[in-house]
Amino acid sequence: MKGDLALLKQVRFVVFDFDGVFTDNRVLVQEDGTEYVFCSRADGLGLQALGKVGIRSIIISTESNPVVKSRAEKLKIECVHGCPDKGVELQRQLSARGYAPHEVAYVGNDVNDRDCLLHVGVPICVSDAHPDVKPLARLTTTLRGGHGAVREVCDFLIQARPTGENTVA
Repeated sequence: MKGDLALLKQVRFVVFDFDGVFTDNRVLVQEDGTEYVFCSRADGLGLQALGKVGIRSIIISTESNPVVKSRAEKLKIECVHGCPDKGVELQRQLSARGYAPHEVAYVGNDVNDRDCLLHVGVPICVSDAHPDVKPLARLTTTLRGGHGAVREVCDFLIQARPTGENTVA
């Protein structure tokens, strides 16, 4: 990950976009309209480890495709999908959970993530993010979306925990 990793010490809640972050931004569409996406299996282990050190996470996605919900259920991560305004949903989540913006990381990849990236303490973009949002990131993954970027973020968040708070072996 590139950027000021010291920022990660304050994070208690991480919010992920789905398409282009958990996926490689490709979609395979069958004749009947069924869609398939490509994800990294490594992300699941990263999310499990993240929960073990007390960092909560959620997916907020504009996509209403059932694959988002299905993948989130498999990974055991909370998910809000079919969300027309991710910025509004992010603010609702922070208010409901009592997190201040400086305690929150947001991981995105495209222009519909702009509001979220601007309103958290730790804006993160995947390495292949759209050029219009990449400059908004304080940190950038070395891996592309769908190719372990989520796992990379999780690993760095865990490593950034103060000594004694990292309970993952």
